[in-house]
Amino acid sequence: MSSPDSREDVAVTIARVEAEERELAFTTFTHDDAWQLGCILVELAIARDLPVTVDIRRGTQQLFHAARPGTVADNDSWIERKVRVVERFGASSYLVGLRARARGTTFAQQHDLPLQQFAAHGGAFPVRVQGVGIVGVVTVSGLPQADDHALVVEAVRAFLA
Repeated sequence: MSSPDSREDVAVTIARVEAEERELAFTTFTHDDAWQLGCILVELAIARDLPVTVDIRRGTQQLFHAARPGTVADNDSWIERKVRVVERFGASSYLVGLRARARGTTFAQQHDLPLQQFAAHGGAFPVRVQGVGIVGVVTVSGLPQADDHALVVEAVRAFLA
């Protein structure tokens, strides 16, 4: 999956990501749920030989973390930065970045937040519990941003099925 190029492509992608966030809501999210979701992500990565780091949190507690061959410590930094975007803006890191692009600007220009602390790049997805709201974040780092996002969505969809 590639990042959208034109403003029209960005608008279509924004609509799709917003729909994913509405659709992919959990009924509960326990420690065991985080483990199962993390295992799905790792299994997908192994099957495709993807160099990704996977991180799942509920609130501020890290419930799952795994790094595949080909990743480096910098992937953990990207995860931290993407998670902060979800926590601050209540939307996936990919959607926040796309919304800035749709306005003809960048996340950095729009929000004036330190890039060492915030990254509006795809891969961090809100864990939203029906009737509760966002309770955590599931994140992948290591691929192009659209692919990080797509892998998380695929795994969440499989988990919820």
